[in-house]
Amino acid sequence: MDHKIGVDAKSLQYGFLAGAKRIEEKKDYINELNVFPVPDGDTGTNMTLTITSAAKEVAAIKDPTFANITKAMANGSLRGARGNSGVILSQLIRGFCKELEGKENVVMEDIAAAFNRAVATAYKAVMKPKEGTILTVAKGLADKASELSTTDKDPVDFAAEVLTYGREVLDRTPEMLPVLKEAGVVDSGGEGLMTILEGAFDALTGKVIYDFSNGYGNNASEGRIAPDASGLKLTNSLGIDRKEIDTSHITYGYCTEFIILLEKPYNKQIEQEFKAYLESIGDSLVVVSDDEIVKVHVHTNHPGLAFERALTYGSLTSMKVDNMREEHREKVISEAEKKAAIEAEQKEKEKKEIPVTENAKRKEYGFLSVSVGEGMNDIFRDLGVDYLIEGGQTMNPSTEDMLNAIEKVNANTIYILPNNKNIILAANQAQSLTEDKEIIVVPSMTAPQGITALINFDPAKSGEENLLLMTEEMKRVKTGQVTYAVRDTNIDGKTINAGDIMGLDDHGIQAVSTDLSVTAKELLGNMVDEESELISIFYGADVEEKDAEEFFTYVKETYTDCDVELNYGGQPIYYYIISVE
Repeated sequence: MDHKIGVDAKSLQYGFLAGAKRIEEKKDYINELNVFPVPDGDTGTNMTLTITSAAKEVAAIKDPTFANITKAMANGSLRGARGNSGVILSQLIRGFCKELEGKENVVMEDIAAAFNRAVATAYKAVMKPKEGTILTVAKGLADKASELSTTDKDPVDFAAEVLTYGREVLDRTPEMLPVLKEAGVVDSGGEGLMTILEGAFDALTGKVIYDFSNGYGNNASEGRIAPDASGLKLTNSLGIDRKEIDTSHITYGYCTEFIILLEKPYNKQIEQEFKAYLESIGDSLVVVSDDEIVKVHVHTNHPGLAFERALTYGSLTSMKVDNMREEHREKVISEAEKKAAIEAEQKEKEKKEIPVTENAKRKEYGFLSVSVGEGMNDIFRDLGVDYLIEGGQTMNPSTEDMLNAIEKVNANTIYILPNNKNIILAANQAQSLTEDKEIIVVPSMTAPQGITALINFDPAKSGEENLLLMTEEMKRVKTGQVTYAVRDTNIDGKTINAGDIMGLDDHGIQAVSTDLSVTAKELLGNMVDEESELISIFYGADVEEKDAEEFFTYVKETYTDCDVELNYGGQPIYYYIISVE
């Protein structure tokens, strides 16, 4: 077998879209692998939103080349990146695409080189890379691809072995990160990466069939999983003829799938006659045969005729018929409802935006802050923030959100306050993509740190001097957060059940109980020491004012050497955010 058999741009396009669809289908499972049981912007969600941003651009390309497909993949994922896992995924995609952008046909050595460049690019983007994460899995894939790239394996066997090894590396991640072992899970980011690549592989080898003829995320069909064909020989190329599966209009209403268990002679000539018959009654035809079975997928208005002809060759199993017209109607209604909701949300967002006049004089400096909650938003506005990016723990804003916000602030130098450790990488990415303004990312990991940074800003100092000053002052702030557990887990030596009230500080989970007041008091007790001078309490949307006042009174009476402040934050998810300085 000639290992120089290549992969074309159309296959890359189809595989990328299929990978995006697979992780979209599996995102809830990937979210469940997150070690921390907090209700946050989980890995599966962030990786899905990141790759979906690119998939919409990729699907819109009608005449794919490596140049336009790789550009859409890289740009779309970079701008759509959310959360640390999404940013790392976008950097993997960026490096992969950089290696392939000038190609006309890709062979296995090119794929191996692209994997290695992807890993190098992603490692550079992370300040302190950890092993046992998505980076480790990506490196394992690259190493195996390099090892196999000069062998005589055909592309399918090459890809299958690389993916098998990637799974082996993923299964070893609990041995590399004790926190994964304690929770009994593999790394969620690594699982997300393998899900994308396996989704692409299954689509390109015909195991799963998608129709992206109407774009991605709009009228694109759901994946149709091919019947179980264990033992079936895979095709000899990673490419697949899109004409076999694309349908621009629903001319034939029933998606029909089945397996023939061969009982009579079946050769190439008979297969051609069988295909010709199926094409006469339908389209979107895929027929894959082995010595003992034949797998069939066809769109037709007469499934019975397809079954009757197939019965002349043997018995049938795994028969499945779906009414595509009914599915289409349901999707149209669903998409209309989604569109209406998105438009309403956009209108509401536009109301909050600060208009920028084209002729307005540009300021020397301005501030962007990520914030959520009516009270917290008011606090940041009062401290001089020019533009608030709605988001936080449950919905991490994307790099695109950051870039759009940067456009709204008419200033030469803009300070970004992410206020969440899972948003810092997206802010850094926005900084690298901005050319006409100086962007300074202040690495605030919590809202109290962001507040402290703003209070200590000195307009007489340079951008770098302020970054140093604000960062140093933030180190004096301890932050505690009280929320609920969304899943059962074991972590930090504690057994946690879904629904328990947890108290977290900068170092991990410090208190767990079934009572909000008990957890909040225990958490604060772990945070306050002899040097503490100020305690600030921000109560959330789900806390009654009288309950917050009772907690405030308790804190004042218990910690008499500290000044104590109570503020309405209005934040969702977190009952209390507490800072100690």
